[in-house]
Amino acid sequence: MVQPIAISDDCSLPDEPATGPRRVLVVDDSRMQRKILSTQLARSGYAVIEAGSAEEALRLLEHQAPDIVISDWMMPGMTGIEFCQALRSRAQESYVYFILLTSKTESAEIARGLDGGADDFLTKPVSGDELRARITAGERILRMERELTDKNRLLSSTLGELQALYDSVNRDLMEAKKLQQSLVRERHRSFGNAEVSLLLRPSGHVGGDLVGFFPINACRVGFFSIDVSGHGITSALMTARLAGYLSGNSPEQNMALVLTEFGTYDARDPGDLARQLNRVVLKEMQTENYFTLAYADVDLITGRASLVQAGHPHPAVQRADGRVDYLGSGGLPIGLIDGAEYESFDVQLDPGDRLFLMSDGITEAEDADGIQLGEEGLTRIMDRCANLRGTGFLEALVWQLSDHSGAEFGDDVSGVLFEFHRAKGDAG
Repeated sequence: MVQPIAISDDCSLPDEPATGPRRVLVVDDSRMQRKILSTQLARSGYAVIEAGSAEEALRLLEHQAPDIVISDWMMPGMTGIEFCQALRSRAQESYVYFILLTSKTESAEIARGLDGGADDFLTKPVSGDELRARITAGERILRMERELTDKNRLLSSTLGELQALYDSVNRDLMEAKKLQQSLVRERHRSFGNAEVSLLLRPSGHVGGDLVGFFPINACRVGFFSIDVSGHGITSALMTARLAGYLSGNSPEQNMALVLTEFGTYDARDPGDLARQLNRVVLKEMQTENYFTLAYADVDLITGRASLVQAGHPHPAVQRADGRVDYLGSGGLPIGLIDGAEYESFDVQLDPGDRLFLMSDGITEAEDADGIQLGEEGLTRIMDRCANLRGTGFLEALVWQLSDHSGAEFGDDVSGVLFEFHRAKGDAG
């Protein structure tokens, strides 16, 4: 039997929210008890909806969702707990705070009600102070829920805008990658008695590595390997600038070339080239980035090569018999110290020898244990690939490097392979 609800004289409920009156659905099979609760709630500024059964309440929910439900537990037909479970199973735009009216005081019964989805209880007979306190608690929960919903909505909107920006940047980076790859237009060239092959594989969309070659005259060729510090767009922009300084298409802008008194171009000494680049980077670019360089000027007739190493990995020479030697003494990176000195050094390439300039993305590639490939590891790879030539050699090197470090490289991978088959003019 449903007990009457006792309401004290002091049953003032919280002021209505600033956003408008809360809607409270009162569900009870007792018309008198619905009237008592509805009157008190209406006096406190709430918009009250009444239902004489859980089934009627569910029909009302089809048209208007309340903010708070106060429902009797024991009712003919569907009970208050069953009504609560049915309400929770429905898709709701916002949370509904559910209070059960009950004469049950056993902890097991209360636990059952909470398991059914109820948020709070009012034990009959209900005092005005307790009703006020429970409604106030519900108001706090709903305010927090609404604030959280608004923040989630704002977060979702912001994430959507960020995703759109990311997609736009990603598209731009994809185009930037194509442009950067276009800096290396020619990946292989044969000079008859020699050939040069290029490898350039950025670890991300764009990278800081650059490789290239250019003819100095009919008998000499220059080629280079560059690695700009850092990663990403800034490094890529610097490689684009450097590509202009070493362009084979514009000899008048190529800092490796000098115009002679006869109107022809000759090559600048490799050490002097490094000094000139160092001056330009420090004085004209005014950037915090620096780069390492390995550059070679090779005579196609004699096989004599003049090189400079500026902080780059040691150039490797693989002799015709398979032996691998590493050249140079290190040197300072370019764009790091004003007035830095760079010295050239020479090496004689004999028929069947190859010269390999590579970035540290190769020598410093790490395996699963964090162990770098190093010169010993590179020597082993070059030995395995000794019978391959040109781009086939470079592709096999990348496969071997993948076996060492995994499918993804942590740094840009690049290199220049020069293969000297015979002296220019000798019979093939």
